[in-house]
Amino acid sequence: MKTIGAADTITKAYIRENAVFADAFNYLIYGGRQVVNPEELKEVDTTEIIIPFNTYDENKDEKKNAAVQKYRDVLKSTVIMQDSQAAYILLGIENQTDIHYAMPVRNGIYDFLQYGKQVSDIAARHRKQKDKVRSHAEFLSGFYKTDRIVPVVTLVVYFGSDEWDGPVKLTDMMEKLSSTLMKYVQDYKIHLIQPYGISDKDLQKFHSSLREVLGCIKYSKDKEKLWNFMKDNPRMNMDIMAARVIEVMTNMSIEISDGEETIDMCKAIEDMIEERACIEREEGKLEGKLEGKLEILTNLVKDGILNMQEAAKRMNMTTEEFRTKMK
Repeated sequence: MKTIGAADTITKAYIRENAVFADAFNYLIYGGRQVVNPEELKEVDTTEIIIPFNTYDENKDEKKNAAVQKYRDVLKSTVIMQDSQAAYILLGIENQTDIHYAMPVRNGIYDFLQYGKQVSDIAARHRKQKDKVRSHAEFLSGFYKTDRIVPVVTLVVYFGSDEWDGPVKLTDMMEKLSSTLMKYVQDYKIHLIQPYGISDKDLQKFHSSLREVLGCIKYSKDKEKLWNFMKDNPRMNMDIMAARVIEVMTNMSIEISDGEETIDMCKAIEDMIEERACIEREEGKLEGKLEGKLEILTNLVKDGILNMQEAAKRMNMTTEEFRTKMK
């Protein structure tokens, strides 16, 4: 059985790999076209004190900083070419091994803290360079009229096999108000990739091992569909990190020898299916033995040879449970 700490650690390390990270965003934004280049991704440190904005105290004639500390899972910067123009962008992924029922708020905090940090950094750069302030408004904010911040796109990758039943936008977390009021409430939507409901056709849009990871999790509760998904897939000889994600998220027992860099997942799944079949056969035998024992004890009670309390004790049941079984 997976532990939350181990699952989080393994999936976070996996999604941090540039090839997997880029693959997720190429699926989300470009429908599988290879636009985000793994080699262009540069990791951004997320473990830092973030100063989201500067405020000005007119009474004390000084700046006041509000510091907040938050830790995003993974944040990377990259440059994407669009219409012959280079666009600098920040891409973030929050990996979830369990459903988070406040995800829109959580992601919104991360994004706006990042925007706040950019504003603070720009203001600090103006002060350091002693840039000329052109208006009182620019002096108060430290952010000039011509300054620009870098866009942030945050994606949630959910590694669970169940359907995501949490909110996908901020207003999902609110009581419904009249349409007159709700049109003034700012919304925030999350971008979500989840195994549940993803079609085999869409799985083909992934080009990294993320295709097999999501597919194995999707079919993990149906061994026949899982085997059909894997048996004709020539890519099932996968890297150890991907195999570890499948292992921890599906409770499979995958044997990995020291020094191995790849593993044949078809062989691993075949072994798992055979192991489960053996367990089911043994459980069937045990069930048969218990039914036989129950029948003998029931006849002894009916013949008056054994009282019901003693018979129930021999079956490790309460008297009421044994009476129900007799019926």
